[in-house]
Amino acid sequence: NMITGTSQADCAILIIAAGTGEFEAGISKDGQTREHCLLAFTLGVRQMIVAVNKMDTTKWSEDRFNEICKEVSNFIKKVGYNPKAVIMVPISGWHGDNMLEASTNMPWYNGWTKETKAGVTKGKTLIEAIDAIEPP
Repeated sequence: NMITGTSQADCAILIIAAGTGEFEAGISKDGQTREHCLLAFTLGVRQMIVAVNKMDTTKWSEDRFNEICKEVSNFIKKVGYNPKAVIMVPISGWHGDNMLEASTNMPWYNGWTKETKAGVTKGKTLIEAIDAIEPP
């Protein structure tokens, strides 16, 4: 279950739906997005990757991605995460965008930057974000 798996994890990968209403439901007071962030941090998971999924349903909207990133950053900071150390990448699982290769559908997306005590890491895709997970 969620708690057993999370208690042994080095990194949480939070998948957030970008669709109108979907993100808002998850980030609401009793939403699963909030619950899972809080649970991960409480159980000692100090690294997080946020994949903003279903970007195809937003017509690859830069504004929607930025809006979600801002709200998620504000929330995870309150939980205890350092937003500069949390990678946020826009993806479309349905189309494969930014999963393994950089997307041509989001030319506005210049990639992510992760800043930790170990240094600065940069990338564009979800797989590169996973490769950037620091060993415990």
